[in-house]
Order: sequence, then structure tokens, then C-alpha cells
Amino acid sequence: MQVERSLPTGTVSLLCTDIEGSTRLLHTLGERYAEALAEHRRLLRTAFAEHRGCEVDTQGDAFFYAFPRAHDAVAGAVAAQRALAAHVWPEDLAIRVRIGIHTGEPTVTAEGYVGIDVHRVARVMSAGHGGQVLLTQSTRDLLPEELSDAVSLRDLGEHRLKDLTQPQRLYQLVIPGLENDFPALKTLEGRPTNLPIQPTVLIGREQQVKEAVALLRREGIRLVTLTGPGGTGKTRLSLQVAAELVADFEDGVFFVDLAAISDPHLFIATVAQTLAVRERPGQSLSETLKDYLRDKHLLLVLDNFEQLLDAGPAVSALLAAASNLKALVTSRAPLHLSGEHEYSVPPLAVPDLGESEPPSILAAYEAVQLFLARAQAVKPEFELTSENTPAVAEICARLDGLPLAIELGAARVRMLGPQALLGRLSERLALLTEGTRDAPARQRTLRDTIEWSYDLLDSSEQRLFARQSVFLGGATIEAAEAVCEPVDELEGAVFDGIASLVEKSLLRRQDEGRAGESRILMLETIREYALDRLERSGEEALLRQRHANYFVALAEEAEPEILGVDQIAWLERLEDERDNFRAALGWSLERRDTELALRLIGSLRRAWVARGYLSETRTWLEAAFEQSGAVPPQVEAKARYGLGRVALVQGDYDQAIPSLEQSARLFRELAEAEGLVFSLADLSFVATAQGRPADAQRFADEALEEANAAGNDRTIAAALHSLACTKLDADEYGEARALFEQSLALRRKLGDKRNIANSLSYLGSVALLEGDYDSATALLDESVALGRDLGNLLIVSVGLANESLVTLAAGDAGRAAALCIESLALSRELGDKRTSVECLHALAGIAAVQAEPLRTALLSGAAASLHAEIKASPSPAERMVGERFLPIARAAVDDQSFEAAWAEGRQMGYDAAVTYALENSHALRPRE
Repeated sequence: MQVERSLPTGTVSLLCTDIEGSTRLLHTLGERYAEALAEHRRLLRTAFAEHRGCEVDTQGDAFFYAFPRAHDAVAGAVAAQRALAAHVWPEDLAIRVRIGIHTGEPTVTAEGYVGIDVHRVARVMSAGHGGQVLLTQSTRDLLPEELSDAVSLRDLGEHRLKDLTQPQRLYQLVIPGLENDFPALKTLEGRPTNLPIQPTVLIGREQQVKEAVALLRREGIRLVTLTGPGGTGKTRLSLQVAAELVADFEDGVFFVDLAAISDPHLFIATVAQTLAVRERPGQSLSETLKDYLRDKHLLLVLDNFEQLLDAGPAVSALLAAASNLKALVTSRAPLHLSGEHEYSVPPLAVPDLGESEPPSILAAYEAVQLFLARAQAVKPEFELTSENTPAVAEICARLDGLPLAIELGAARVRMLGPQALLGRLSERLALLTEGTRDAPARQRTLRDTIEWSYDLLDSSEQRLFARQSVFLGGATIEAAEAVCEPVDELEGAVFDGIASLVEKSLLRRQDEGRAGESRILMLETIREYALDRLERSGEEALLRQRHANYFVALAEEAEPEILGVDQIAWLERLEDERDNFRAALGWSLERRDTELALRLIGSLRRAWVARGYLSETRTWLEAAFEQSGAVPPQVEAKARYGLGRVALVQGDYDQAIPSLEQSARLFRELAEAEGLVFSLADLSFVATAQGRPADAQRFADEALEEANAAGNDRTIAAALHSLACTKLDADEYGEARALFEQSLALRRKLGDKRNIANSLSYLGSVALLEGDYDSATALLDESVALGRDLGNLLIVSVGLANESLVTLAAGDAGRAAALCIESLALSRELGDKRTSVECLHALAGIAAVQAEPLRTALLSGAAASLHAEIKASPSPAERMVGERFLPIARAAVDDQSFEAAWAEGRQMGYDAAVTYALENSHALRPRE
């Protein structure tokens, strides 16, 4: 539609409307819907016109208006809602309209308004409900303190709109006499999601977003792949499509960034990491992930899949395992999987250079609008004029409408006007294209544009640009300076050079990573070119070695901090660098530098196990040990201990024992007390779990002897805890409590919150067994609270399980059931079978108290079988349940029925038993 009339310019308040539930109204009213729609239009047009509103566009049931002043827009909205509420509609089916208002400075073209403000007002409107009027801070700032007709404003707080930009503060008009209480806004907070904040709104792409959303909403379509060459904007399009679908998926929409990995075997680990799914002992991570997704109604956005095409079958396997899972993939090539729907992403719309169009028409093209937005990011005063618009349009056409190429070109507006930019760019493209005729046209255009941008850098910037490609997943300024210095004869040039490359759109800055530090990112398409430049420079080996050395040093610095007062911050920092650690490990093994690889993974082991990366940690350790070559005994000892510790957590005692024995021998030869004590303490734990009390006692005694000789508080605390566990297993509660309390005192002194919570949990178990339920509850409450603060769900799960036993013993079976169900759900998610079995014992006791003897028998049978499966003996608390509550159930039913239910439970297996317990938990809840 070409707008012939004059629209308000400068600061304008934009207003959007649409009818809530218009499709339902159409079906209900049938032929009368057209009459109702026309009446709705008449009422709105009258209300808006009375307050100086200018109609910009109308499509279907939606209006787009502009007002020269903010209070005019608000008054028009109030008048419209009152008119709609007062009107008598057919069959009492009131038409309810939602209205959004936003104030900005949109660009006027022959097609109407364009720019970010137009997108913003549409998003604000979409967040509301029928009858509701929402407005942004920019509109609020222009309104008087008191509005007319007793209308007021309600601050709704900050919300993430579906444009994915920074959260926006929204206000609601409170109109006397009309409905003013509405459900929660339809923003991204409504469902679980990790969709990243974007620096700008998506320019154009309305049709592509609509079509891709429609595909994913169709029943039977579960895999959609957005294809196209690098730089076409597949990632940004996928994010917008995902944002539009957040409300459709009950269990969330999650973005999985695959740009930093090239090994198909890491695909499952990356998805699991994104969803915070931890590997279960005795089960592959793939199976754990399938179990997690099985009942989820969820959308995965798998970005940059082209380098992982061999992982396609893994995508199919996840979709097959979870019937309500859908996947949106971005890739330069289709996955060629059954059921895949490929959607080819076109470039942005550009003008035909063979036709002469006026500047007002050229300015409305999507590509020109993108150029304008990116140019204004580096030069805020830049505007489209009748003089420069033709040059901008030709630049966009020459760049084939590729978003990334347009962004790189627009970044140069600070130094070159559009006409000069066009001349330089046209000359360079013509020269570069001559030698690359065999490449696809758009691929040539993008590479040539990157090369053009590269050629405009000075030599120092060119070298820094190439060196930055060594990082995967971005880097902190500190890391960039350490690895990339010096870029020339001047030290300290990296910081200024990075700022310059960010300004030229060759690097991007992320305000905060997980650890709160700013990070510097390089788009994968640009990184490919930069990496090629690094290889040509002859510096690749030097930079990769520097990169590996830096991240080994970081891991070694972090290792002791993981046990200290700042452990949460350090865990987050290491998580930010996971892809860089992988790159350093791969480089070390490729160069057969076994020592460097073992130093790195040996230092990372504690942090990665805490995050649940069990299989990956073990895979790197085993790969390093498979390489021949001697390594220093200190390095081997720590890595052997790491391998044993991971195997222990996985429940693989056959691998844990020899690795821990080897580490203990090496640490003993090195006279390294801390490593020796930890190795002996873990050997004691394995022996206890396997029902070998004499061996457990021997290892614990030796650990304490070595720790006391060394005089190190951390090792003494670990040894005391180990010895306390042996006393607890032997039902020597007094001695166990005294030892746990000594260990706890040392851990409090060290500020080791994770192990403080662990000690508290064990002390709670002792208090339970001694019958001191008040003390047990207080200790376990503190443990669970610490676990929640740390984000350590394993601690929370164990604490809740123990607290459920305390509550059961104290006579509150209903609350015990609630605590136990929460713990069981967590332990299943974490893959902690040991705690799951304890929960099954507790639920069996609860069933006995609530007169459900056959349920008691079935759950007890399942727990007994699972003890054998995980090669673990019942804990003292579990034995207490069996001795105290099992006889109640046996006495309530005949022996034959009890034994049959017990046998049925023994045949269930872990997954079936836990599922049964959770699905039937209602029977064990508090009764009215």
C-alpha cells in the first residue's frame, strides 16, 4: 500500500490494535462477522480521529495509527475501549481489542512508517489481552503526572517481548468502569526458555517468520530445517520463529548453539548441557537425555548444524524417543532425515537495479532498512535522504541482500558516505569475483565482503582479527590480551584493536557471560575467513599453543578455588570457557602433548563432574591415557585420581578401584598427602558401598593418619568424613556424629559450602537414627538451603530424601511423602540412583503407615532389587525403615499376597519403579 497522505514526523506515538480471538468469532458469527468487523472499525476510527489520530494501515482486524502527541494516543485508546464496551454486539459476543502504544522516531517512506519503533509497538500490543491497553516507557515519559477522566497507569514491571531485545518496562492504562484485571502478559517469561537477548529487533522477514511458524504448528511436522548459505540470517530468523512459538510449548523453547563444536559425538552432550540434564550413573548420556525429553512438550532450536551432519541420526533418535518434541534446525545443507521439512531462507528484499524507483520507495525495502539500522548503530545521526538513498539501495543490491554482508558494509558509514562506500565496494567486488567464479554467487558475495572489510583494516587490526579466530565460543578481554599480544611492536594494543573490530562488525561484544564478564564473539561465518587468514600467516601453531597454555593455566588456577568460598563464581567462569577447553584438549591430543592434555582435564575434572559432564570427562581422560609417552608422575597421579573419581560417581566400581589404587600409589611415592588422602577416602567409600567394612575401615584409618601427618585442614576434613561414614555404616552413631562434627567445623573454617552441606546432611541422618528428630530437621533444612543457594540439585535431592525419613519417623506421613516425591523427581533427573532407591524405601514406609501394605511390598521389592543392580548395600536409614515399617505392612495382609507384590517389585527395574512411584504419588499425599 502506498501512503499518499502526510504522516506525522519526528517524535510520533504509534498505536496498534487487533481483535482477541478473531478466528473464534468468525466461526461463531459466520456471515455476521463481516458486519461486526465493520462496526468495530467504525468505532475505532471515530475514537482515534477525535484525538488527532492518523490511520497508517489496516489489515484484517488490525489497525495501525500514528498520533503527534503521546497523550492524544492515550486518549484515543481510552475512547476506543469505552466505545467497544458500550456497544451492543450480536449474541452478546463482545469484540475485545488489545491495544499497544509506543513512542519513537520512525522513518517515513512511501509505504508508511518503517524502523525499529514499528516493530516495537506491534510487539507491545501482542503482549496484551483483549480490553487491555499497554504502553512503553518512552510513551509514559511524555505523559503528564495525572491523566484526564480519572484514568491512571499501572506499572507492570520489565518484560522480555518477542523481539528478543532487552527487557522493556510496560504500563497498563487503568480505565474506570472497564475491566482492569488481566492474566499475565504474553511475554517470554510465560514459559521456560533460554533464547538469548538480541542487540536489535529483526528487520523484515515477516513472511518467512509466518511461514516457518505455520510449519512448526502443523500436526505431524516435527523437524524443520532452515537452509541457506552463511550470512543469510538463518540464526536470527530461527530465534524469532522460536520466540513466536514460546507459548505453544508447555515445557519450553531452548536454543542450542552448535557453532563451536565440530565433533558429532559432542552433539548429545551440548544438548544435555543446554537443558541442564546430567548423566545418570550406569546409563549413557544419550539415554538419559531421551528419558528426560520423553514426556516433554518442547522445541529445540539447533543452530549451525552444517558441521555436524553426521549427528543427524541422533536428532532422529531424540524425536523418536519424545513424541511431543519438535526441532528447528539451521544449516547450510539439509540433514536428509525422514520427516524433515526444508525451508530455504531467501536474502532480504532488494530493489531491481534495472528499474528507477523514487527514494521513498527504495527506503521501504528490507535490506535498506537493515542498512539504516546498522549504520545508525555506529553513526546515530545517519539518516536516509533523497541524495543518499539510491546509493544505499545499490549497495544492498550489490550485496545480494545478504544480512551479514550488509551489516559489514553499513559499519563503514562512520568513515565513508554511502556514495564513497558504493564506489569502494563496487571496485573491490568486481576485482575479487574474477578469481572465484566456481563458488556459488551468494557465497562469493559474502566472502568478498568480508575480505573487503579485512582489507580496510590496518596491519595491526588484520593480525588481531586473524588471531581472534583461535577462540571457540568467544573469549574475555583478559584471554584475548594473553593469547593475542602483541599484535605489533606496541604492547597493550589488543584492547583498542578489539574495540575497533567490534565497531566494524567483525567482532561482537556480549555484555555478560554466565560469570558476569563481557565476552568478545566472532560469528562462525567470519571466523572461517579469519581462521583461513591465521593459517596463511604461519602463526596458527603458535596461537593454538598460546591458547592451550592459557586455558591450562586458567583450569589450574580454578581447581583449588572450586572448593573455596567463591566456588559458584569459578564454576560459572569455567562453564563460559567450555568450548575453549575442548579446543585446547583437542589441540593437545592432536600434537600428542599428553602431559598438557592430562594437566588440563585433570584440573577441570572436579568442575566438570559438578556440572554432570561425566562421560565427556572420562572420554578425554581415557583418550589421553591411550597415548604413549611418559608424563610427570604428579600429572599422572592427579589424572588417575580424576578417572577413578568419575568412574565412582558413575557407579563403575570395576574401573574406579584400579584407577584409585594407581593414584594412591603415585601420590604415596610423591609424598603428596592431599591426593593420597582423597584417593584413600574414595577407596573407603567404594568398599562401604560394596559391603566390605574391613577394607573401608582400613582405608579410612590410613587416610586420617596421612592427613594428620600433613596437617592440612581440607584433607583432615575429608579423612574424618570418610571415617565417620564407616562408623555410621556400623551403627556406631555417637562416634559417627563426633567425627562428622569435627569435619564440619573444618569445612566451615575453609568456607567450602558444598562440603558443609554434605556434612550437615550426614549429621541429619545420624540425628534421625538417634531419634532426635528436631535436630535432624534443623540440620537437613540448613543443608537443603545451602544446596539451593549453590544451585547444587544433588545436595538438595539427598537432603530432601533424608528429611522425608525424619518426617516419616516423627509421624507426619503426608509431609514425608511430599518431600520424598520432590527428592525422587530430582534424583531421577540427576541420574542419582542411590538417592532414588532411598526414596523408594521411604515411600514404602509411608505406604505402610497409610495402610497400603501391597504398595509397601512392591516398593520394597523394587528397592531391594535396585540395591543389587547398583552394587550398594542399604544405608542405616534404609535399614531403619525396613525394621520399623515393613512389619506393619506384613501384618496387614496375608503372606502370599505380600510376597507376590514383593516379587513384582523386584522385576520392575529402575525406570519402571521410579515412574510407578511418581505416577502413583497422589495416593501417598496428605489426606483430607
